Amino acid sequence: MARKMIIDTDTASDDAVAIMMALQTPDIDVQAITIVAGNMPVEQGSINARYTVELCGQDVPVYHGADKPLIREIHRAYFFHGPDGMSGQNYRPTTPPAEGHAVEALIETIKANPGIILVTLGPLTNVGLAVSRAPEIVGNVSRCVVMGGAACTVGNVTPAAEYNIWCDPEAARIVFRSGLPVEMVGWETCRGEANLSDEDMRHCTEDINTPFAHFTIECNQSALNASRTWLGDPGLGLPDPVAMAVAIDPAICTRRSKHYVEVECDGTYTRGMTVVDELGVATGGTDSVGIWQPLVEKGEPHITVCWEIDAKRWKELLYKTMQA
Repeated sequence: MARKMIIDTDTASDDAVAIMMALQTPDIDVQAITIVAGNMPVEQGSINARYTVELCGQDVPVYHGADKPLIREIHRAYFFHGPDGMSGQNYRPTTPPAEGHAVEALIETIKANPGIILVTLGPLTNVGLAVSRAPEIVGNVSRCVVMGGAACTVGNVTPAAEYNIWCDPEAARIVFRSGLPVEMVGWETCRGEANLSDEDMRHCTEDINTPFAHFTIECNQSALNASRTWLGDPGLGLPDPVAMAVAIDPAICTRRSKHYVEVECDGTYTRGMTVVDELGVATGGTDSVGIWQPLVEKGEPHITVCWEIDAKRWKELLYKTMQA
């Protein structure tokens, strides 16, 4: 039986590959794609998502959603993904966006599909609004795989924070506190060995040599340059596809554990930081952790943190979804 999924995204190049992976996985049934402001304006994110859906030969509704964070000024990621989010490829879909707002689409789709998997690839504005308006949907989500945050490590948009969480930390805090079964797949999981190396990229374009393989590499050329020059990584980091890989095949995450996790909204230098209680000190009852008590008193930790992945298995899944 197919697993139903809904994807919330600010579609730029790595988001598009993640969408492709879901659509190319036979037992994943994507019910809808909802677009949020982030990497790109909603209209451009929608164009990129709809093109990807068409490339995969599918008919999935794409809804426009929140065009700015809850209270923050929007900051785009043109410097990372290029002017169109797709390395200047300027893809153009032929299908229009779906009628209706993404937040309502999230609510209605989740209500209609108990057990659905929610995968978030962008700032959490749409999801934060959805769970605030209809908190009852939380119980219908079997897994909420969040590409966001950095678990006790460095960030990619500031030294302390990952972009998706930093962009709208208030929305992220709402989602993390909502009771959704969040699985946090931080950006660090796509680094190092999980990067696509020059040989991996050659394998995609020359050995696999399908439209999906070429799409993956071509639309991520800006991201490849930024990965190397901005972040100092050896190759192409693909955080959204790694999160999607974990959503499709949970065994790709080789080390996970549940923790209390808070999102910093007030810090000057730590805005958007995902503060993970890795050692369980928040339950100690000392004055130093008193601020955590309202969270602790709600019960056991429910945020699952993905600490490590099987890089070989993640790449094999990516390659499999590139097959025509």
